[in-house]
Amino acid sequence: MQLPLIGKIKHPMPWLLGLLALGIVGSTAITIAALQRPKNTADITSLTVPAAQADLTVRISASGTVVAKRSVNLSPKTTGRLAELFVEQGDTVSAGEIVARMESDDIDAQMMQARAGLAQAEANLERLRNGSRTEAIAQAESAVRQAQAQVAEAQSRLNLANERVERNQYLAEEGAVSSDRLDEVLNEARSARASVAQAEARVAEARGRLSELRNGSRPEDITEAEARVAEARGRLQAVEVQQEDTLIRAPFSGVITQRYADPGSFVTPTTSASATESASSTSVVALAEGLEVLARVPEVDISQIRPGQPVEVIADAYPDEIFQGTVRLVAPAAVRERDVTSFEVRVQLNEGQDKLLSGMNVDLNFLGDRLQNALVVPTVAIVTKEGQTGVLVPNSENQAVFKPVTVGPSIGDQIQVLEGLEAGDRVFLELPKDQKLQDILSDEIQ
Repeated sequence: MQLPLIGKIKHPMPWLLGLLALGIVGSTAITIAALQRPKNTADITSLTVPAAQADLTVRISASGTVVAKRSVNLSPKTTGRLAELFVEQGDTVSAGEIVARMESDDIDAQMMQARAGLAQAEANLERLRNGSRTEAIAQAESAVRQAQAQVAEAQSRLNLANERVERNQYLAEEGAVSSDRLDEVLNEARSARASVAQAEARVAEARGRLSELRNGSRPEDITEAEARVAEARGRLQAVEVQQEDTLIRAPFSGVITQRYADPGSFVTPTTSASATESASSTSVVALAEGLEVLARVPEVDISQIRPGQPVEVIADAYPDEIFQGTVRLVAPAAVRERDVTSFEVRVQLNEGQDKLLSGMNVDLNFLGDRLQNALVVPTVAIVTKEGQTGVLVPNSENQAVFKPVTVGPSIGDQIQVLEGLEAGDRVFLELPKDQKLQDILSDEIQ
């Protein structure tokens, strides 16, 4: 039987032993080197980006709607039918301009009566203030003379009657006349005395009238006439107010945005001065003044919004244009809807009034503070582990590990890093193929 090769060579050649020795040593060196080499030597440049410094302007994004600065539904002050409408949708009107008129036939009749009553009262007052005319005084003097003449005539008849009475009484005592004749004479005397009394009364009345005309009107008569004039003016003013209420005027300058009624429609004052969104068929027209943007800013960002702050406005209808605006008002009270707290912010439009329309949806960028040499990373690089904010950075083996950081405001697709990183530090945007995010975030924070 043939022996093995090693059994035959009891003393191998020296050079062969050297080669074997070198082979063993080389193999060991290669093994040690492989153990000391990093497990992942792949290039991670494509998976990471460096934290960089830049001058940035903080932008707070929000959505909003173009609305009118002021808007109102115009309705009559009294119920009635619309007689005339002087405007159309889209018309521009000035403050105080008449936009519509209600039917007012009954009020027009009352107006005529009130004006006539006032004219009559004023004429009477003027007559009393001006006093009597010369012609009236002359007539009164003539009436006095006529009354005095009547008194003289009556007195003459009375004197004659008295003489007859005396003569007939003597004759009756002598039996020359009958008692009937005496009674007849006595009656004539009594009638004459009554005529004298009546004539004297007419003289007194005529003299009083003459004295009144010569002395002018009494103060109490003038006062009474003035009161009647004031009363007539009050009635006229009340009717004028009713007539003015039939006219519907624009309370401020603006544009007619809606038309709700036509002439002949029955309208009521129930929706007067209501918002255009709540308009009903009882309104006549809707009036709006100017345009602004009503935005809702989340509670977390409201501390960075202030009046006078510049704003960029982008409308869906004009995606390639940016309209400039300014914060006009920040609401002092929050609005809470669906467990989300926000604040209403009104933005004045510095441009775009000729293009933007009420009701348009817009996006807004509120321009905040200017950050000098801010350290930023992409917002997508931020992760949260056990409630702590951080980023994934490569370790010595180019494996992603969690590193806590303190962040500031977001600027577009970037976010400011206040603490935890330095310029040039690389952060992962994509993980190596052999790592999973949940595994990294489940490890305890060192």
